[in-house]
Amino acid sequence: MSIQASSRSACGLFVVLLGVLAAASPLAVHYHLLKKAPLGAAGGGREYFDYLTVDSGTRRVYASHGTEVKVADADSAAVVGTISGLKQCHGIALVEELGKGFISDGGAAKTVIFDMATLKVSGEVKGEEDADSIIYDPASKRVFVFNGDAKSATVIDPANATVVKSIPLGGGPEFAAADGKGMVYDNIEDKNEVVAIDSHTLTIKSRWPVAPAGQPTALAMDREHRRLFVAGRNPQKLVILDADNGKVIQSFPISAGADANVYEPETALLFASTREGMIHIFHEDTPDKFSEVETVKTEYGAKTMALDSKTHNLYLTTADFGAAPTPTPERPHPNPAPIPGTFHLLIYGK
Repeated sequence: MSIQASSRSACGLFVVLLGVLAAASPLAVHYHLLKKAPLGAAGGGREYFDYLTVDSGTRRVYASHGTEVKVADADSAAVVGTISGLKQCHGIALVEELGKGFISDGGAAKTVIFDMATLKVSGEVKGEEDADSIIYDPASKRVFVFNGDAKSATVIDPANATVVKSIPLGGGPEFAAADGKGMVYDNIEDKNEVVAIDSHTLTIKSRWPVAPAGQPTALAMDREHRRLFVAGRNPQKLVILDADNGKVIQSFPISAGADANVYEPETALLFASTREGMIHIFHEDTPDKFSEVETVKTEYGAKTMALDSKTHNLYLTTADFGAAPTPTPERPHPNPAPIPGTFHLLIYGK
């Protein structure tokens, strides 16, 4: 082979390899702020916020906000409704086939039911102390409410608004995820583990440690490849687990205050948001290999996050923050306090 032909062959191979690498692991996706919109003050004057839920079909964003849930248009970010009368709400789960939404009200130890069309409250289900994370499991057609202080899961039949069972978890739960095939997973923050719950028999099938992460909070799942994504606060790590046997596949360092993970199957991108105002973005090159793609600076306090499957945009909420309170023996390292009336929505995209 001539030197010229060899060079052409080498160049061609290099181009092919570049294409393979680009397909396997994008070098950067360049997420940036698309829109910032005020969501208004919450009743009672205390600035508290938690989970978000995006309904891509109806173009609505549901944002937990203390004594209410703010509902915004997913495209314009304008507030289109408010579900009020809550004590301290946390999460929002939607059961589209019933046209009902379910809000975990941890302050009132109950789950509030609302009509998705009118946003009017239509009922409630008595729950347990510190009702926090909430999800709908399509396999069992049940709503699972995870109760932090009660260290349990309240299982609700959404069709008739009754409690099916309370499952003792043996520790304080955080974020949950469902595989759509009859298994519900939840982080147990104070035990540094993930539990796997059979959503039909309502029994715990497995408990897996999440080391090298600790105090696990955020949880998401790649359902197709059976991978769980756990983010912890101490140590500050993102860990990828096998959803069938709990084996740790890979881990990455992240910033402080992890609170939400989101996985997007169309792009194989994994997002982790933290209180420090960062979105850590990773790519699933293969089910056994992930690569770090980009870290996006957001705003302090923007720790919870949701994905719009239609536009691929990310939604986060936060507020403006003042100075941290004076340290006390009980709270030697207090976080800055949010300023009432400054709650707002952040939309990030490519």
